[in-house]
Amino acid sequence: MKHINTKCVQAGYDPKSGEARVLPIYQSTTFKYEDAKTLGDLFDFNASGHFYTRLSNPTVEAVEKKIAALEGGVGAMLCSSGQGATTATILTLCKAGDHLVSSSSIYGGSFNLLNITLRKMGIDTTFVSPDATEEELRAAIRPNTKLLFGESVANPALSVLDIEKWAKIAHENSMPLVVDNTFPTPINCRPFEWGADIIIHSTSKYMDGHAMALGGCVVDSGKFDWKESSRHADFCAPDESYHGLQYPEKFGAAAFIAKARAQMMRDIGMMMSPMNAFLLNVGLETLHLRMPAHCANAKVVAAHLMNHPKINWVNFPELADNKYNELAKKYMPNGTCGVISFGIKGGREAAAKFMESVKMAAPVIHVADARTCILHPASTTHRQLSDQQLIDCGVTPDLIRMSVGIEHIDDIIADIDEALENC
Repeated sequence: MKHINTKCVQAGYDPKSGEARVLPIYQSTTFKYEDAKTLGDLFDFNASGHFYTRLSNPTVEAVEKKIAALEGGVGAMLCSSGQGATTATILTLCKAGDHLVSSSSIYGGSFNLLNITLRKMGIDTTFVSPDATEEELRAAIRPNTKLLFGESVANPALSVLDIEKWAKIAHENSMPLVVDNTFPTPINCRPFEWGADIIIHSTSKYMDGHAMALGGCVVDSGKFDWKESSRHADFCAPDESYHGLQYPEKFGAAAFIAKARAQMMRDIGMMMSPMNAFLLNVGLETLHLRMPAHCANAKVVAAHLMNHPKINWVNFPELADNKYNELAKKYMPNGTCGVISFGIKGGREAAAKFMESVKMAAPVIHVADARTCILHPASTTHRQLSDQQLIDCGVTPDLIRMSVGIEHIDDIIADIDEALENC
């Protein structure tokens, strides 16, 4: 399969004669075998198959294969949430005493994970601007730094990461670049083609597309040479919990995703359920149709708000005067995503009034599904951050994040205008 549209529909599941045409839901925690040797070979990775759904499941595996195909990776691991995917990735690469460098312009939950929770586990983070120069990135790196992390399009600041620059600095320093590609999805952005080594997703967003199933995914490019990395000797060391297994030796290009599953998924247990994987697959089948519709509607809404007398500012990377417009055109020439942000004259109170006044759009703690929704991050997803941290993340008190859906554009505009009349 050459084209991504076809991969959305066909990749991952290839039924044989007499088998179900639609991906079945294997709603079972365990799988039967006739002898101990077979189970032992499965446990030791000397055979392929499924024995316990926390590690693998036929429904989940099919969707993992599809997402790996969409991103162009050698393997993927589905998780119970995007936060699970981020945690599994970092803990596969870091231990107590290690350090990572992250863009400061990331999702509030990810910021809190890095800034609070992982610090309690002995993993330190230095936050830098997504616009950091090469010199600033190099200056943030320490002898114990294990990875660079950023979001291709940040939630909710909508900054665009210069993936090629960040990958260059990461590789100069013998470490991988991890990119969260949730907002643009593989339809609009191809981080592996620009040097990223690991991609993560909150599949709860556009990939699912219908706000039905929580989920996350980690995708391995297979391009990072762990054996040659001076910073990742631990990664290549024998795993005593698997009889001295060495992941690069055993799994080659797929060493990272194998280690993430064998250690993190086994020990922490953030596996996606078969039902959620089934629902995610249904969403993925139309991802290539929905993303252009989201992007087209968002572009119209952004242009409309730019000329509205009650709007202070509009942030959308595809606007010609946006500071990230050139990077957006470089990395996402077919569109970024359906999310925009804007500030309403009158500040926090006016923003709250706007949220109360929309009728079709819904104020929800979610983003990036078929329905238009809005959120005031400063009082919801980012409420745990200080004023300075809010500014660092690109969030202001008047900021409204709008996830533009795939309804008719005239109805979306009418709902916005009516709500603004009440502000």
